[in-house]
Amino acid sequence: MKLISYNLRKHRAAGELTELVDAHGADLLCLQECDTDDIPSQIGDLRLADVTHRNRLGLAVYYRVHMYQPLEVRSIGLKKSLHDRVLKPAEERMLGVRLHDIDQGRDLVVASFHAAPLTALNSLRRHQIRTALEELGEMGERNEPALMVGDYNYPVFKENLGQAIRDQGYELTLSDTRTYTRYRYFRGYYDFATSNGFDIDHIRTLPQGLSDHLPILVTARMATPHVRRRPADAVA
Repeated sequence: MKLISYNLRKHRAAGELTELVDAHGADLLCLQECDTDDIPSQIGDLRLADVTHRNRLGLAVYYRVHMYQPLEVRSIGLKKSLHDRVLKPAEERMLGVRLHDIDQGRDLVVASFHAAPLTALNSLRRHQIRTALEELGEMGERNEPALMVGDYNYPVFKENLGQAIRDQGYELTLSDTRTYTRYRYFRGYYDFATSNGFDIDHIRTLPQGLSDHLPILVTARMATPHVRRRPADAVA
């Protein structure tokens, strides 16, 4: 499957989505910083699964209608930074969708995620990521493969983040080149993926548009047979 994740920078890049989806044959689309009152219910062959409803700048997940059937949606608020408390840009920072793969007859969970901005501590973002992954693990009746993509706002000390994610039984995968270019001293890898039960073939950074974030294209396959790693297995 092909999944595109894109931080629209306060909805500025929304007009690029149709061309982006068509050009890369995306099966899933995860958005951050979108105006949820001003996004279409359909983008090409992709249908809107749901959006966050308590955000000034929200999250959205789209899916290819001939490949997937939505089964469950869950959006959650995460531990707040000072930025969140003062400016209130995002009450809900994770939107997860459980889908049924029609051809393979299997279920999977996909999520769009947006961590607190750089004004917050890395420890707070790790707490947000840990909580989001715990929520994904609770979705559904079985241990379905799970893939969470988005803007992690984590340009430095990613080794520590990777270890924390592995301790939860997930894997951290970066894109091939940096995904944020707006400020000289903050350029780096901000947009990436955490997964369990997926084989990530590669993550490619796509050309920059109107956003300060570059979209990423994730090409992945559900692992067969799927054996979900548990935190105890990861530590061992």
